[in-house]
Parts: sequence; C-alpha cells; structure tokens
Amino acid sequence: MNVRIFEVFTSVEGEGTLCGTKTLFVRLAGCPFSCFYCDTAEALPADSGVEYTLHDAQVLIKESLQEHTYKVNFTGGDPLMQHKSVALLAEYVQRQGVHTYLESSCFDSKRFSHVLPYFDYIKIEFKTPDSEFVRSNDYGTMYESTMQCLTNSVRADKTTYIKVVVSRRTTPEYMQRLVQDIYDVAAPNEISGFVIQPTYGVEEPSLESLLRMYDVIHSRYADVRIIPQLHKYLGAP
Repeated sequence: MNVRIFEVFTSVEGEGTLCGTKTLFVRLAGCPFSCFYCDTAEALPADSGVEYTLHDAQVLIKESLQEHTYKVNFTGGDPLMQHKSVALLAEYVQRQGVHTYLESSCFDSKRFSHVLPYFDYIKIEFKTPDSEFVRSNDYGTMYESTMQCLTNSVRADKTTYIKVVVSRRTTPEYMQRLVQDIYDVAAPNEISGFVIQPTYGVEEPSLESLLRMYDVIHSRYADVRIIPQLHKYLGAP
C-alpha cells in the first residue's frame, strides 16, 4: 500500500486549543474541497507531493521525530482522502509512544470510522456554507456527515475539538444553528474545546463579529476560544 505525502516537518501547532505545542506535521496530499481562504492549495491535488510505500513513509516519520515532540498531526489536504494508509501510519506512530492528532473536515463518516481507533485527538472542522468549498446543493450532505463524525468521536470517548473558520461572510445566525445542532449530539463535557478561527489575509471578520459568535457558542460550551493561526505570526510553516 502506498501513500502520497506532500510534506513532513516539525513546527509549532498554530491552531486550536493545543496551540503552541511542538508538533510533527504529516501533510497528506488531496482534498475534495477548495475553500476561498485555503492556505495550502498546493496540497489539494490528489497527485501532489511524493508517493511513498507504507514502509518508507513510516521510516520518514520515525526519522523526522524530534525529542520532546508532543504529537504527530495528520493534516492536509484532508487525511480522509487516504484513510486506509493514514490509519496504518497513525497506528505505527502510536506504537512509537507518540500522541496522534487528526485534523479533518470529516466529509465521509465511513472513512472517519476507519481511522478513528488510531487517533488520540480529533479536531473536526465544520465548514461554513460561505466557504465556497462545495456546491450549495451538496452542503446538507456534507454537514450531516461532519455531524455524524462528531457523534462517533464523542461516543468513542476521544478527545474532541471543534474548529470553525469564520470570515466576514459568516453570520451569527449560522453559528446559532450550528451550535444547537452540535449540542444535540455532544454534551459540553464531551467537547474539549471549541475554536473560532478567523480567516487570515482575506475577508477577515471584525472583532465585533467574532465576539458575537463567541457569545453564541459560549451559551452552550464553556471552553470557547478565538484563536488566529499562530504559526502565521511566527513565520512558521
């Protein structure tokens, strides 16, 4: 079995509630979407990056692990595009005694269920309809899939984070609906953190808008944070 990897590098986790931790990133090739704010567009094509055998990819990851690395973050693209290979790689990392972290839009609940046992941390990104990532008539299907993945993650007792990238286009009304739907499947104690991530350099939301959305989420979930991408400000990859 082979896997296409765009890049492997050590940096600082720049997103979410584990922001600031030393992390080895494994960026997988391929993503089914193309959001207008995407900052890794070069990794979107399924044939981007380098094709490795599973063994060679394991060697690459092992040789790239540095001392005191907290976790290995499987990102993309979207790792679910190569779910079978990703599951085997994550299992390998766990055997090395290192935490595994999945970052995904969770567009396919069956693929998600396949990789779920091999990850310690799950960050589920809910795409907003204004992301321009998918035709509007497909949004409902995508939304339901992501919600099902969230349900599966909390049922498996995984450390689960939620991320929503918001822009000037994102409305508090959308956030209200999203939070209610999430609350219907995940109790506050089942979500380890709810992150509002403003877009960077394109249609950035106002502070007033961010704080309104914060209040909407905080009405249900106590651990809410507005966190921009830290690595952008550090000049890190």
